[in-house]
Amino acid sequence: MSDKSASNKVQRFEHPGQGRKRAKPVPKGRQIAPVAQAEIAALLGDRPRRRDLLIEHLHLIQDTYHRISAAHLAALADEMKLAFAEVFETATFYAHFDIVKEDDPDVPPLTVRVCDSITCALHGAEDLLGALKSRLGSDVRVMRAPCVGRCDTAPAAEVGHNFIDHATPETVGAAVAARDTHPHLPAYIDYDTYVAQGGYKVLDQVRSGQLSVDDVLARLDAVSLRGLGGAGFPTARKWRSVRGEPGPRLMAINADEGEPGTFKDRFYLERDPHRFIEGTLIGAYVVEATDVYIYLRDEYPVCREILTHEIAKLPPGGPTLHMRRGAGAYICGEESSLLESLEGKRGLPRHKPPYPFQVGLFGLPTLINNVETLFWVRDLLERESEWWTSQGRNGSKGLRSFSVSGRVREPGVKLAPAGITVRELIDEFCGGIADGHTFRAYLPGGASGGILPATMDNVPLDFGTLEKHGCFIGSAAVVILSDKDDVKAAALNLMRFFEDESCGQCTPCRVGTEKAVKLMERPQWDRPLLTELADNMRDASICGLGQAAPNPLLCVIKYFPEEFATEAARS
Repeated sequence: MSDKSASNKVQRFEHPGQGRKRAKPVPKGRQIAPVAQAEIAALLGDRPRRRDLLIEHLHLIQDTYHRISAAHLAALADEMKLAFAEVFETATFYAHFDIVKEDDPDVPPLTVRVCDSITCALHGAEDLLGALKSRLGSDVRVMRAPCVGRCDTAPAAEVGHNFIDHATPETVGAAVAARDTHPHLPAYIDYDTYVAQGGYKVLDQVRSGQLSVDDVLARLDAVSLRGLGGAGFPTARKWRSVRGEPGPRLMAINADEGEPGTFKDRFYLERDPHRFIEGTLIGAYVVEATDVYIYLRDEYPVCREILTHEIAKLPPGGPTLHMRRGAGAYICGEESSLLESLEGKRGLPRHKPPYPFQVGLFGLPTLINNVETLFWVRDLLERESEWWTSQGRNGSKGLRSFSVSGRVREPGVKLAPAGITVRELIDEFCGGIADGHTFRAYLPGGASGGILPATMDNVPLDFGTLEKHGCFIGSAAVVILSDKDDVKAAALNLMRFFEDESCGQCTPCRVGTEKAVKLMERPQWDRPLLTELADNMRDASICGLGQAAPNPLLCVIKYFPEEFATEAARS
């Protein structure tokens, strides 16, 4: 057989369809729509395409188009040289991104969100939600929202990025009709006023060496300043730990207070932002951080505008301050989840060790502090330590910023002595219980801090005083319930929040919160089963969300036996 004949046979064997018309080749993978590609390129402009800016770029698309289409996601992935799956999984993790397919109905151009968390629920959020859905037109989308940090003016609604305090169908309707969707800035202490009042002098003393790093740490030790975001870790010890790691080092600010009942960070940022900024710059100097990342929850657009405007006024020198927006994920208040989000990823908690002070943002040693902790640094370095340590009650020292809401005459942020009891807090700082109500129960530490009966109104509110009762002070969010409130319904409201906000990474939290909600929705609670479920969640969840979620449930079972006597009577 000739070589030519052999070759033909091989060709006939390898290509049996030779001679027939071949199908037109189709490119594999998701195709980039030219229009979407042009829109994304124009939208990003000269902005960097780094992975850590993915969430910022998603916000840009959402703000511009009020939705994020699959075509825009694909174009963004191509523009940032990322896999589509990476972009998609990040975008769909966060509640504030509206991801739609090409054949989905258009998202209305205006969204109204009504907070349905604990304090707003007490003040009629459910009725408000129903009224708005029936009154507002089809060009408005009405949605539930978890806590938006305005518990002192409940119920709260958000029209675009404009928050309506003490919201009614009429006030929300008026804002919708006027398309009043932008945040309204309150009066606050700006840069010039702050400097005129002595601001940044302490920072200058630290940078000049007049106040040494050792002096700073010694003073913070002397007043026992602890993390005021909830964990209560000693501040000076944390700063020393980060400083002891090899550089370069970074700093991250946890301004993502999403715990229902908590609004103190917003209160301080909207009134005196430079006191927080000065404390931040002092902390960055102590640990020699080259860059500071401020992670601010998306529900605080007023704070974002203020900080962006005021940071631009700072004189050159010092670390670079980066503003980053959250996107509606409570879990990102957990420090390692926050780091993941800052890196442009889903906010999934990291396993520890290593700890963030060792391996933090971008793999570098990172100092993480919350807003209020840094807010007090200037005062604590400027004044004698006795100013702080001479205050306090019942064996505690210092001051606490209590976010008080619920059934009191005068809710709000109350700067009160550490160790104060809830009865003293209500009577001396809140004008007493609301008219027509009788004090029945309280949350001493926000949604995850448990629920105690009014008969336990003499427990000091501070770190280490509540744990023996199955509670903790956390971020010092105190919610007051009255005789007109159902404590089982309150616990269910809190568990629904945790179910919705679970990141889904670990089974005990993801499945446990869901099963707990279903069991708590029943007319009669299966207390042994709920207790067993709670124990598993506390023992096996990766982070504090799942570990603390059962606290209100267990407190109701332990401290409110009358609820179950009523169940037995009904059965």
